[in-house]
Amino acid sequence: MSTSDTKLNDLCEDLDGCKLDAEKKISDEELFKEPPSQFGDCPICFLQLPSFNTGRRYQSCCGKVICSGCVHAPVYDNKGKKVDNQKCPFCRTPTPSTDEEIAIMNNERIKAGDPIAIHNLGNYYRDGRNGFTQDMNKALELYRRAGELGYAKAYNNIGYHYDLGIGVELDEEKAEHYYEIAAIRGDSQARHNVGCMERDEGNVDRALKHFMIAVSSGHSNSLTRIKELYTNGNATKDDYAKALQLYQAYLAEIKSVQRDTAAAADARYRYY
Repeated sequence: MSTSDTKLNDLCEDLDGCKLDAEKKISDEELFKEPPSQFGDCPICFLQLPSFNTGRRYQSCCGKVICSGCVHAPVYDNKGKKVDNQKCPFCRTPTPSTDEEIAIMNNERIKAGDPIAIHNLGNYYRDGRNGFTQDMNKALELYRRAGELGYAKAYNNIGYHYDLGIGVELDEEKAEHYYEIAAIRGDSQARHNVGCMERDEGNVDRALKHFMIAVSSGHSNSLTRIKELYTNGNATKDDYAKALQLYQAYLAEIKSVQRDTAAAADARYRYY
């Protein structure tokens, strides 16, 4: 067992009995109501955080989620001079440079009950990286804990594992159930996944509802799916026009010169 495994193994012991069986069926009323914002606003520029993964960064030092524009932007001292930008834009902690430093920071956030840190630890076990031995069971246990603490993306990951049979027996019913849990908690990718499953099952009206909700949260692939439904005669012109309006409204909430500058400088800062 590696040093990192030994350090964090005790944090996962109480997860050993965690069950990933499907829970009670979710009602349509709960499923289709407007979801909460998953990430809220950037704590530096106070603009809505993008749903696109590269549009935001989780800081394992302080647990803040910061937009790509603020991560990329130069930092100035109180005299207007540029200062070292290799630090967290929020708490000014130096950026970790080794796997061990990353693990130590993440460990502290886990101890604080940070669901994103717990989710990230699940990723380390899933991929066998940052000094952790690959362990799919532990990854799923950690995703479940992160989901219970409020991180919707973790439930989407569980659904994905059931959807493809990764570390568990393939089970589309459970996959859809966990996608739905993530969707009602604000994860737009999970919402899109549910829409795709409904479409594949021939439930076009339900699929369209899911895609519309995902588009309002900035999921561009859902906009593409609605366009396809319109092209194939399964959605109206008004449906597609509404989807375009929802997506434009979302862009109006997240766009800024600073974020555009970051995206133009490096594709890793793209935010839509």
